[in-house]
Amino acid sequence: MRKLTPRSVLLGLAAPVGALVFAAVVSAIILAVTGHAPTDAVDAMARAAERPRTLVNAVNSATYYYLAAVAVAIGFRMKLFNIGVDGQYRLAALLSAALAGAAFMEQLPSFLRITVTIVVAMLVGAAWAGLAALLKVTRGVSEVISTIMLNAVATYLVSYLNRPERLAVSTAGSNNIGTPKITEGGQVAGFTVEGSSSKLFGLIFLAAAVGVLYWFVLSRTRFGFELKATGLSESAAVASGVNVKKMVVLSMLLSGAVAGLVGMPQLLGSSYSYSLDFPAGLGFIGIAVALLGRNHPIGMAIAALLWGFLANTANSFDTSGIPREIVDIMQGVIVLSVVVAYELVRRYRVRAEQHAVGGALGRTKTLEEVSS
Repeated sequence: MRKLTPRSVLLGLAAPVGALVFAAVVSAIILAVTGHAPTDAVDAMARAAERPRTLVNAVNSATYYYLAAVAVAIGFRMKLFNIGVDGQYRLAALLSAALAGAAFMEQLPSFLRITVTIVVAMLVGAAWAGLAALLKVTRGVSEVISTIMLNAVATYLVSYLNRPERLAVSTAGSNNIGTPKITEGGQVAGFTVEGSSSKLFGLIFLAAAVGVLYWFVLSRTRFGFELKATGLSESAAVASGVNVKKMVVLSMLLSGAVAGLVGMPQLLGSSYSYSLDFPAGLGFIGIAVALLGRNHPIGMAIAALLWGFLANTANSFDTSGIPREIVDIMQGVIVLSVVVAYELVRRYRVRAEQHAVGGALGRTKTLEEVSS
């Protein structure tokens, strides 16, 4: 374990803070070039932050962003790139929504009904991610390629199943279609916040529990040690007796299971049905949040809150005459700059460690010469 020193803390903060500052500077330049004062954008975001509804929606968004980030981070820890979180959570949300809205489920106690819905979502997500794992360990197919392809397959599969003649029903007076509505017994109640018409997701505690389990498993268990060891050096892990293929399968299954949870806060806490307007693209946001948070449970939580705040303050730009696309630009610049910043910090750390080792060896040699 690396010793925690002021220097190591500063190096750890340098990349994310530097990326945020760089993104802010680029956004300010774009605003100035297009004839908008950067201070107006700051004022618009500050006014939005004063509204309880904006803050509640930001935390709600951060809830599923965080779950997506943890799903991605599990693979990142082992140098596996699970790009398929998006397809995994959407397929899981659809099938679990169809089950939760089925008539026979109303006979179950509320707690059991919710538990079954969540477990099924995890199983579907794990199974879909497991396909990529099997392709990798049996045929050597890159998980990046297979998960991207599986995203496309999941998209068309969801579109095929989400039809009135299959798993969906038509909504009266609307062109929207979706799975049967989950009745009250299958819903997770939210928390009322004064001044906000939106409720805080009740499953925010599920996201927190996932974060704690993620930290515990990776930091305090043999499985976590073997997972990180395999990611650092596969050959060294094999020499230590680690079954790398088994670790690949288990890691992808675990990542997929967490991915299956991504849609649960929205499904059980707000929409109560999987319809055409169900949130999409959350898996890719999870990649950005995991990168910004450095795969650390607390870092990802802060990054998820930041991402949620930016996403939910975009509407305030419209009322101020500022293009809301500025938020998208800022988010994109953050993703690009944070990757570059991490690489620069890594190179600096390597050079600093080399200089430290060289200095220590030089001092040792000097002492030996003096003693002789």
